[in-house]
Amino acid sequence: MLKAFATQVRKAGVLWVLGAAFVLAPVVGHTRQTPSAAGSLSSIALAELPAQGRVTYALIREGGPFPYDKDGSVFGNRERILPAQQRGYYREYTVRTPGARNRGARRIVCGGQKPRTPDACYYTGDHYASFREIVE
Repeated sequence: MLKAFATQVRKAGVLWVLGAAFVLAPVVGHTRQTPSAAGSLSSIALAELPAQGRVTYALIREGGPFPYDKDGSVFGNRERILPAQQRGYYREYTVRTPGARNRGARRIVCGGQKPRTPDACYYTGDHYASFREIVE
């Protein structure tokens, strides 16, 4: 009987650990980049963007046409990495990924009232997990 009780305790302990790991995994596994106290993110020079990023940036400045239907759609900033703004301030654009069958993970997100002359643009190579401000 004592042996059966010890087995049950071990099973419960394993289930508790697995349950805790399941609950905490989204928090522990996803480190979020947040703006500093000054509100700035790290930067990347336009010339440092991948070639496809420079093409996308040029298309933004020209007003298109864009290769993907979702390009120019509102970016909600749900990750809260970019500076807080009203909904509709940010728009997202796909940066082609060579060999990808879909839109891939790379994007440029620009903010401002005039899409062709945005206040600021940000590059993400990891589907919104981190951003770098594009500087010309």
